[in-house]
This record gives sequence, C-alpha cells and structure tokens, in this order.
Amino acid sequence: MTVESRVLGQLERVDRNGQQVIFEFGPSRLAVAILSDQLLRVRYAFDGQFKPRRSWAVTQDDSDYPAVHFEVVEDNPVFVEIRTARLKLRVRRDKGGLELLDAADDRLIMQDLPAYSPERRPDGSLQSLKVMPDDEFYYGFGERTSLLEKRGRRYTCWTTDPVDTDLDHGPGTDMMYQAIPFYMALRPRLGGYGLFFNNTYKTVFDVGYKQPGLLEMEAASGELDYYLIYGPDPAAIVRRYTALTGRTPLPPRWALGYHQSRWSYFPEGRIRELAESFRARRLPAEVIHLDIDYMQGYRVFTWDAERFPDPARLCADLAAQGFKVVTIIDPGVKYDPHNNYRVFDEGEKNDYFVRKADGELFHGYVWPDDSVFPDFVRSDVREWWGDLHRGLLEAGVRGIWNDMNEPAIASTPFGEWGLHIQIPDDAPQGDEAERATHAETHNLYGYLEDRATYEGLRRLQPDTRPFLLTRAGYAGIQRYSAVWTGDNSALWEHLEMAMPQLANLGLSGVSFAGTDIGGFWGAGGAELWARWIEFGAFSAFSRGHSALDTPPKEPWAWGETVERIARKYLELRYRFLPFLYTLFEENSRTGAPLLRPMLYQFWHDPATMLLHDQVMLGQALLLAPVYRPGAERRYVYLPQGAGGWYDFWSGEPIEETHLLAHAPFDHLPLYVRGGSILTLGPVMQYSDERPLDLLSLEIYLDERGQAEGELYEDDGTSQAYQRGESCRTTYTVTTEPDGMIRLTARRAGVFQPAPRGVEIRFHPPRPRSGPLLHRLEDDAGNWQITLDSATPL
Repeated sequence: MTVESRVLGQLERVDRNGQQVIFEFGPSRLAVAILSDQLLRVRYAFDGQFKPRRSWAVTQDDSDYPAVHFEVVEDNPVFVEIRTARLKLRVRRDKGGLELLDAADDRLIMQDLPAYSPERRPDGSLQSLKVMPDDEFYYGFGERTSLLEKRGRRYTCWTTDPVDTDLDHGPGTDMMYQAIPFYMALRPRLGGYGLFFNNTYKTVFDVGYKQPGLLEMEAASGELDYYLIYGPDPAAIVRRYTALTGRTPLPPRWALGYHQSRWSYFPEGRIRELAESFRARRLPAEVIHLDIDYMQGYRVFTWDAERFPDPARLCADLAAQGFKVVTIIDPGVKYDPHNNYRVFDEGEKNDYFVRKADGELFHGYVWPDDSVFPDFVRSDVREWWGDLHRGLLEAGVRGIWNDMNEPAIASTPFGEWGLHIQIPDDAPQGDEAERATHAETHNLYGYLEDRATYEGLRRLQPDTRPFLLTRAGYAGIQRYSAVWTGDNSALWEHLEMAMPQLANLGLSGVSFAGTDIGGFWGAGGAELWARWIEFGAFSAFSRGHSALDTPPKEPWAWGETVERIARKYLELRYRFLPFLYTLFEENSRTGAPLLRPMLYQFWHDPATMLLHDQVMLGQALLLAPVYRPGAERRYVYLPQGAGGWYDFWSGEPIEETHLLAHAPFDHLPLYVRGGSILTLGPVMQYSDERPLDLLSLEIYLDERGQAEGELYEDDGTSQAYQRGESCRTTYTVTTEPDGMIRLTARRAGVFQPAPRGVEIRFHPPRPRSGPLLHRLEDDAGNWQITLDSATPL
C-alpha cells in the first residue's frame, strides 16, 4: 500500500495533558509521556492519530504510572524542553528531533541526527536516526550471534528459523528465533540509556553499518513508538526495561537442575535405560525431554501407543528416581479431517486456525506433513490451546517445550526439506476488537503460543509453578518461558558465541536461557563437549541436546575422562543450587540477569566494554571458559576496585589484573569477588533428593575484612511464595579493629527451612585451622559468631 510520505515541519502548538505533552507539527503530532524521572515514551503520529494500545503490549498503560513532577519550558527559540528531576528532553521546533540530557550537568545522553525529521516513507515504513558517539557501545537486541558489542551490524527483528540462510547459523546470521527490539547504549564512566522500540512489525536496527556514526531505526509499518530508559548504569536500565516488558516468575527449583534431551529418545525402554544410566553412574540430572517422536504421527497432544504404551506409569517410575518429564509441542496441527483427531476437529469446528485474506484455510508443511496453525492472537484460541495440556499433565508431564514456533513452515513435506514459507502478511488475526494482520503479529506468534501455554498450565494446576521452554519469542517472553538459543552446531565457534548470546539475552530481559550443550548439529568431539559442559553447568538453563543422526552425546558417550569431568561440574552445579535459586529470586523482583557481561557491574572500566569471553554469575563469581581446542591457558581480566579476587578452586587471593590462567582439560577458571559469601549446598543427584540439610558459607573477605551474602528459600514448587511464604537470610562478616571477626546471620520471612548444619569456610584457609572454620546447627536462622582469627578451631 502506498501512503503519503511525511516528515515533521515547524512546531505550531504545545499542549500539556496530565503526564503527556503533545507537540503539533501541522498534521503530524509528537507525544511525550513522562512515566518517571528516568522513563519517557515517545510517539509520532504522522496523520495526527495515535494508535490504540494492544493487549499484547507492555505490562502497563501510560495511565497506570504514578504522577511525576515535570516542567515544560518554551522560552528557547530552537527547542522546547521537558524537565524532570533527572532528565531534560529537548524537542526541536524545526522537524521535531530530540535530545536527551542529564538534568544535573546537561550531559548529552541521546541525540537525533540534527536537522533531520523522523519520517514516514511512501511505502508506510518508519524511520528514526540517532547519532552514535565514537565512545559509545551497543548491546542487547536479544540472542544475536557474533561478539558482545554490536556496532557495525544490521539487525532485523523478524522471528525466523535461519535454516534457509545458514544451515548452521553463525556469527554472520541476522534474523534469529527471537525478535527483541531493545538495545542499550553505554559509555564507560558516564553510563547510558536503553531504547525499546514498541512495534511488533518487522523492525530493523542499523547500528552504524550503512553509515558509521549513525543508528537507523526502522519499522515496516505501525507507529514510531519507543521508550527511552535512562540508567545511567546497566542494572538500572535493565530494571526499568523489565518493569516495562515483564519479569520471569520464579521457576520451580527442579528446573534449575540438569536437563538431558535428544531428537529423539524412544521407545519407552530407551528412556528407562537413560535414567538408570545417570543414576548408576552418579551423574546428577533432573529432567528428560521427549522430542517429536513420542507423538502418534507427530500429532500434538498425542502419544505413540507402541513406543509409549503407558505414559503415566513411565512418568511415575521416572519421578520415583528423581526425574521430571518435559514434552515437546509444536504449533502445527496435522490437517486430519477423517481420523477423529480431537485437536484438529475442535479447531476446525470452532474456526480456530489461521485463514488467508480470501478466507481460505492456510496450510503448510511441518513434521505431520500438511498442517494448519492456530491463531494465538485470539484470546479464545489461547484458552483452548492452554486447556489441551490437561492430558499431558494428568499423565505426569512436568513441563512443556514449545519448538518450531517462529513459526517454521515448509513449502513441501518435511522429508523433502522444502524452502521455508510464512503465513501471508495480509492474513487476518486476532479478536474482533483489535483485528490485525500477520505482518503485525508474526513476531508475536511464538510469544502468544507461550502465553497460551503458560496461562493454561496455571489454570490446570493453579498452585504449581509452570516450566515452559521456547525457541521463538518477542520482547517480554521472559514473562512466560525459558529460552534456548535454537539449533546451534558442535563447533568451537558456537561455544565461544554462547557467552555473548546469553549475556545479551540477559541484558534484553531474558535471563532464564541456555544453549544446547555440545551443539545440536554435528558430531563435535570429546574435548569440545567437555569444555561446553564446564560452561553449561553454570548457565541459567542447562541442557544437553543433539540432533537426529548425530553420535550419542550423553556424558558417558565420550569415555571415562569426559564422564569424570561431567560429574565434577554437574555436582558443582547442584552444590550451587542455593546460590542460583537466590539469583533467580532476585531476577524475578528486579530483572537482574543471572549471567552478566563484565560491563554490567564494571561499566566504569573501559576494558570491560568489549570483553565477550568471560562473564559474571551474579555479582560474585567470574567464569572464564576455555573455547579453543588444545588450549590449556587463557587470558583473564580481573577489574580493579572490585574488593579483590580469589581463585575459586584454591581459595588463594589473586593480585594480578591481567592473568594468564592455567586451564587444563578438566579445569574451568573461576574467580570469586572479594567481599562475597557464596551459599552452597551438598552434592545431590537431583534437587529434591534431600532438604538443604547442610549449608556451606564460603567467605571471601574484601580489603576491609568484610563480606556479605544472601540465601532465599521457599518450598520450591508452589505459588505459596507469592503469598509471602518465603524467607531470606542475610549473612554479614565484619572485622573489628582488634582483629576479631564477627559473622552474623539474620533471617526474615515466615517460611521455615528444615534444620541444618552450617559449615563456615574462610578463603584462603585460616592459619592453624584449615579451611573449615566452624560448624553449627542452625534451626532459627538468627545467630552471631565472634572469632579471634588466630585461634585454632
């Protein structure tokens, strides 16, 4: 459709309406909503009419925000200025360009290209141009491949299975499974801002690719609508961005364990053999995933009666061994009008499937061959789809894995691997009240399937926390699902790529994320798999997965040495579960990612801006994985001003800033930040094998002789924590001038953990006492120990 090209001319009028300021430029209008001192919403209506809010949009309407004081100052002939306590937004009277400044010192934060107007082009697309200062760095954009910082790249937000362009997606891949139109711009020591482009059409960010020094933001249609989020620090940007798009509900604790998957494990006997092997070999594991071959002819919500004759008994027997079952579900429903297939019959009867603009049912090929696709934009379809999970839950399935939901559709039967196609852009979708076309909702397809699934699981099991895993999603997907980065490959480059992918996902609000450990496509090898499990054991989502026709990739498939390495790191992951669970709870409250790039905490240090190959787990633990074959040493950077650093394995302090770390085959370099207390549990084979009956406090003093840490606890499975049934224990260590050391524990909250012993270890080991400083029995959670550092124990 051709529309009139339009830019903004001269400002004619300024009106203040509550928390919104409207600027009129002839027929076009600019609205700025002041949502907080550090959060603004900017909208351009080139025809003068702003579009209504969509039900799938950000978590709050503008009117939901409490009023904040601001001033509108019109005494400058060049611009009108909006002032809050923290920001100044200048709107140019000519052409409506913006400048964002820090109110304290008038430091420029963000600037539109001077003398340029935001534009609606003849094809209906939209454009905004931002200046890129030479010392500014760019992050986010979701799961993008390549290195951590994104200057010089062009990114398209359009959910895609990239198999047509790169069989093994790699550093040069553009479109991916997730479409998250958010970025963070950061300058060392000065901080920065975040920008969320609130537009679900195909959007593009050209980060200085076509024109160095110029960030071009485009959308195929819709509205030029974005949020400006001032930090200045990365943590504040992520906190405010996730308040907009939503945060991850606290997952069930078992979902933090190790997951084992393959395309595919079948029949039932193979599943039992797999579970028995993990337990017999004392390899901690929690979850077994069932890929598409558990279904009858790939019909979703069915079981193959020959391969899985009694799913309920299988799930019960696995549960007795500590395993949970997660089953895959794809959105493509087999077109099956003559076989009493309930899912198809109900969908056809109620007209739940997507139709083309001419009213014809849309067909495409997926695993069950000829398939049709639910219209998840409709609320009644989402409710129907969610309720279809009842049978799986009644059989004992504990979680759902949504795959192929970009949606991935082929033009010919999948056995022939035809080219991918998509639902036509003009296909109508959604409820009558907010009817849309697929061009607007394509990026939401997987997101809304996940919403349907999550809400269905909540209805069917109201007091149980759902676990959901997805391949595709849009901004805010963290509200419903964990994410994995799709069909990677058994390549060293993909192991290296995993760190910046997961770090940028975390900065984009998606913290419960991981990669297919060892690589999905291809064989790889023992060394690659070992190095990957060393890193994957610390990912928020930890799953080994591999493709059909690849060699076995279970931890024991590579021989005794790799099996021993896998045991070491899986045991360590389970020891870290109390620490990880506490980080997950923080993420659910603040959006703070678990796996963080170094710049997240050390953004004052320019040396961290480009560091892509070492990451922080929380604020205490630094991971420096090996990602090159044959390497037994690697460079590590330890920022100054962090309270000092300690080697995790030896407990010894590290004095160097630039370190050549020794990293033999079984060794992942790990470093603990001074001033930290790590809360670790005992080795377990699965998360609920035993209560947390022994807690280890691993104490690393900073240069002042102080340290602190937290432990969050609840029942781990129910929604009771939402009703306040939880507790938090804060541990602090102080050193007095006379050398006495005081360790204090304070517990708050109504949840009562099981009685437990507490081991207290100082690092490095205390003189004459060894690493074990004290052990006590902790029932109440409130205690204090005062120690003379020279006294043996």
